[in-house]
Amino acid sequence: MKKDIHPNYEKTTVTCSCGNVFEVNSTTKDIQVEICSACHPYFTGKEKLIDTAGRVDKFKARVAAAEKFKAKKTTENKDS
Repeated sequence: MKKDIHPNYEKTTVTCSCGNVFEVNSTTKDIQVEICSACHPYFTGKEKLIDTAGRVDKFKARVAAAEKFKAKKTTENKDS
């Protein structure tokens, strides 16, 4: 390893917007984060699936329309 080309690796304080503070090793000084494992929904078990702009409903409507079209087409083929 070459001397004097690597940054200093030292203990750093990480502060989350939720108020959680913990120490890690890093090359930067104090680190501010918006979300951490203490407040992230995945890690807290409070994860919620949000249907953005009714995407699931739109998908279900498309599937229903496709099935209706397919059923109509098969009955037309049987009549011919």
